This record gives sequence, C-alpha cells and structure tokens, in this order.
Amino acid sequence: MLSADFGRLAEQVAAVEAAGATVLHLDVMDGHFVPNISFGVPVIASLRKHTKMFFDAHLMIAEPGRYAESFVKAGCDLITFHIEVADSPADLIRHIRSFGASVGISLNPATPASTLEPILDQVDMVLVMSVWPGFGGQKFIRNVLPKVTEIRRRLSRHQRLEIDGGIDAETIGDAAVAGADTFVAGTAVFRASDPASAVLRLERLAVEASGRYAG
Repeated sequence: MLSADFGRLAEQVAAVEAAGATVLHLDVMDGHFVPNISFGVPVIASLRKHTKMFFDAHLMIAEPGRYAESFVKAGCDLITFHIEVADSPADLIRHIRSFGASVGISLNPATPASTLEPILDQVDMVLVMSVWPGFGGQKFIRNVLPKVTEIRRRLSRHQRLEIDGGIDAETIGDAAVAGADTFVAGTAVFRASDPASAVLRLERLAVEASGRYAG
C-alpha cells in the first residue's frame, strides 16, 4: 500500500481487490528502525471499513510489542515484526498471538536465515526483504534468493514465505522459483496505468514460475 495514492486509497484498494488480490501489505514505519515515516493505526482503521482483504501489517518499527495490540484492534489480521529488533522473539510471538492475530517474522537482506532457527516453527509466515526497508521503488537485491530457498526448505506446508522489495514482472518469477509463495508488489501495481491488470499479470507470472521451484 505504500506506493498507492493516499488521496484515492479506498478506490485503489477496491480496484486491486476486484482484480483478485486477497492480501493488502501495510508498511508501517516509525522513523527509528527505518529512515522513513509512513502511516499508523488511524489510516488502517479507516481503510478496514472499505475492504475485506486480509491485512498483513509489516511493522518496521523499533517497538512492535508496544503497538501490536493497537494494530490488531484496527483490523490487522497478521502482524510481522523484524528479528533485528526483538530481544526475545519467542516472547514477542506469544504476545502478538494473545491479541488473536497471526504472526510473521521478517529479516533484512544482510540478516542470515540461521537467526530464525530457534523460532521458525512458531510463526505463520517468514518475510524476506529483497531491498533495505524504508522506501518503495528500490531495486531488487538478487543475492537474497538463495536465502529464500534455504528458508523454504525449513518451513512446513502451512507456513507462508513472503518476499518484499523490487517485485515486478521482471523479478517475480525468480522469487517464485526460489520458493516464495507470497509477493509484495507496491510500485509495480499502484504506479501502473491499470493496477488491476498489473495484479493479474503478476499473479500469472508467479503461478507459471512456481512450478519451477528450485527446491
């Protein structure tokens, strides 16, 4: 959603929902963990009234545990926090689940997959960043793809593997081949002349490539 026109937010979200998108990725930034500020609880709560999409809240913030309950109450279905800010990831996972939400964990491009090992079986989703978090429209970092494959091999079937950053028609196939099954596309969708058509094209490319999963 970070790349959407915030003056036409409900309209744009409705368009991609009608095209078949089922998940809306919400990039929440605090200006501390990442060098940017985006939006917070009031925007999400307002948007929740206009869509039935699954709200995937990516908290790129220094204190996710402090604000998790507010985001769940605003309508978020899944709360994803960064392993880099969690002193006790297992405790934070339990804290988020206590509010009734699913839990995801994210790692930056330079963070190795091994950091997730102690808690990998405790989360519903892993999010691999394929750009440095903070700003939309960045170039895809291709050297994260082996990490995607490594994590995919360690996940069970019910766990999702998401990738975020630089996902477009040129990169979504490679991400699918590496093992990702959930793709965050902001600029490629909301900056397209026809966002709904962009969603359909990206979905088709991902499905075609997923049969070539390298694992």
